[in-house]
Amino acid sequence: MKAMTLKGKTVFITGASAGIGAATAFAFAGEGVRLLLAARRASKLAEVASRALELGASAVYSVDLDVRSRRAVQRVIDELPPEWADIDILVNNAGLSRGMDKLYTGKIDDWEEMIDTNVKGVLYVSRAVVPGMVVRGRGHVITLGSMAGELVYPNGAVYCASKAAARAISDGLREDLLGTLVRVTSVDPGLVETEFSVVRFHGDQQRADNVYKGLTPLTGEDIADVILWAATRPPHVNIARVSLSCVNQANTLLIHREA
Repeated sequence: MKAMTLKGKTVFITGASAGIGAATAFAFAGEGVRLLLAARRASKLAEVASRALELGASAVYSVDLDVRSRRAVQRVIDELPPEWADIDILVNNAGLSRGMDKLYTGKIDDWEEMIDTNVKGVLYVSRAVVPGMVVRGRGHVITLGSMAGELVYPNGAVYCASKAAARAISDGLREDLLGTLVRVTSVDPGLVETEFSVVRFHGDQQRADNVYKGLTPLTGEDIADVILWAATRPPHVNIARVSLSCVNQANTLLIHREA
């Protein structure tokens, strides 16, 4: 089965300033794609863009974007230069977790940030980009889900719910696109060592480090490799969902840690 060539295609990645998003940008850069990168941290995004060019991206266009804003998302898409408007691959990567509280003591601001980013952000970006794919008769939407969307863990109800919603959105979009040549994939990882836990614990590095203590977690590069693999399958092949974890993790509740 011959892999699909991506050279010259336009790939739009949200949350591209660090972690899985940056690793995905670098993986696609090696394929000679045109990278449309979006994130809230402009200085970090500029570093990723520069490195992507070094790694082989044929061109890079960066935008400052908070996917929680429906108007900002639509404005960015509407105002893209003509040569960047035909997006071939969308990677809905922007997402986060905030806090690990019991549901009845949780911080509502944390809930809203997770829901607005992980659910509404995916909806807003997909709604703005997918119609063009349908008109052009090609495209691929890849959304970062999580094993947390499959099995809820204690003190993580809202984050898990947001990722379950992302999974449902991906499945529903695939159904709605039946009859077109637009593909839809959900990539659902377990523990990945990025800034994720630092963000979740509002900057508490020690608490974040303890999440990965006694095991070898996945890396952003591991996830980027899977995303790139899904994107390079022959056009008639749709990878609906990939769930992956490190060997120390069976699911969100069963994790083996070395002493």
